[in-house]
Amino acid sequence: MAISVPTPRLDHVVINVADQLDTASALFRRLGFQLTERGHHSLGSSNHLGVFNDNYLELLGYEAGRGNLRQDLWQSPIGLSGLVWKTDDADAVWRYLESQDIDDEQPARFFRPVQLPDGSEEQARFRTVRLRPALVPNGRSFFCQHETPHAVWQNAWRQHPNGVSDIIEFVVVAQDPAAAALPYSRLFGADKLTACQEGAFVLKAGVATVRFAAAQYVTQRFAGLPLDYDGSARMAGLSLRTHDLRKVKASLLLGDVPFQEEESAIIVGPEQAFGVALRFQQ
Repeated sequence: MAISVPTPRLDHVVINVADQLDTASALFRRLGFQLTERGHHSLGSSNHLGVFNDNYLELLGYEAGRGNLRQDLWQSPIGLSGLVWKTDDADAVWRYLESQDIDDEQPARFFRPVQLPDGSEEQARFRTVRLRPALVPNGRSFFCQHETPHAVWQNAWRQHPNGVSDIIEFVVVAQDPAAAALPYSRLFGADKLTACQEGAFVLKAGVATVRFAAAQYVTQRFAGLPLDYDGSARMAGLSLRTHDLRKVKASLLLGDVPFQEEESAIIVGPEQAFGVALRFQQ
């Protein structure tokens, strides 16, 4: 049986907030995001989602007394810790990863109960398959198969006060961007990665671009790095498309969140967004 190469397409990003779900969800609402009600995975973690048109962000943490569950998740630094790809077939992806010697465990299945906007109850069900952890410092990269996509992408949840419609850039900062990009070259094929003049490597991933770049580029574009950045590859920043920068500015002013304003973008530094640098643009 032929094994096909997966197509790179961003599904969602994970922000590790550990035991600070209350603080993180309050902050991201002040940043202008509408978040779903808190969900509880069958594996023990809890979350809030900011759902967009084609992808979403996930605040992932745990409630009191549950930090002993899924302990591997909480080893990542606080902040951006998960780069997640779309798939319709987790088993096929796992076979491919195994053929390339970049696999981890076989696909996992889990769920979380959800109350939909119309008041009905549903189980959001997922199957995930992860790249070998040693290939992804300071975080995880995995594929997610949504068995019930309607339990995530509800139109009512896509309406955000800051006007954000999608994540359009995911940035990994590294002292050696080429080395940081190498696992994804092995995963998707070297032809999918493009070298840029500013010393970065970019990977088109649906409506988003994944960028592997040196600290200087990230500092210039995002006005800062995680405070504990040590030169090793680190998921560091997100660019988000909004249909109106005035809505972003109004949300941040209302939420009393410091920001920098450029001609065509508004930037919130990582120290103001749980270690994640945010760039809002049209």
